[in-house]
Amino acid sequence: MSKINLKVWPGYAGCLWAIMYAVFVRFYQAAGGSIGLPGRLANPEGFQMVSYIAGVVVMLAGFFLLGLVKPWGKTVPAWIPWIGGKNVHPLLLLIPTLIGCAFAIAHGVSGIITKILHLVGIITIQIPGWIELDVRELALWDILVYEPWFIVMGILAGLAAWNYANDTKILHPILRQSAILYVCLIILLTALFVSAIIFDFLKF
Repeated sequence: MSKINLKVWPGYAGCLWAIMYAVFVRFYQAAGGSIGLPGRLANPEGFQMVSYIAGVVVMLAGFFLLGLVKPWGKTVPAWIPWIGGKNVHPLLLLIPTLIGCAFAIAHGVSGIITKILHLVGIITIQIPGWIELDVRELALWDILVYEPWFIVMGILAGLAAWNYANDTKILHPILRQSAILYVCLIILLTALFVSAIIFDFLKF
């Protein structure tokens, strides 16, 4: 029983983590909530619509992670016409999950690094779309709330993907080598994100 729990908990935790962020951050802000938004937006209606769409996408991503730990992630449910009962190719779930994992971790780490650089005065980050904005307070929200969520979400997605791939026999020959290359890819992507933000600062 303990082995099963260790294999499935990242998928369930990732789904819960995504739902919490979607509801308590994105849908809250879409409804007009102002906590975590230290300023006055130039287009609040547009921001609310973007927040709502982002919340839906995040929630769907959370449910997607369930496919890595539920039976329907390996075999299409029988009630679905034409394809019911067919095996799901593991790459159909792994590739989107790994792309999302890499983006989430790189986004979170690069966001924290650049916001810290801003707070200590090394760079000045330009944030459009605001009439009034306390950039320091928003940077603190990013460092303490928003970006850590991305990092945790990425880690949970990566763990769920690893367990799913580890249960797939056809991937065993390349699993460990691919994992090393994937970690290197995340590091490179994070460096690119940081460089892009700093380069954008240098243009000003």
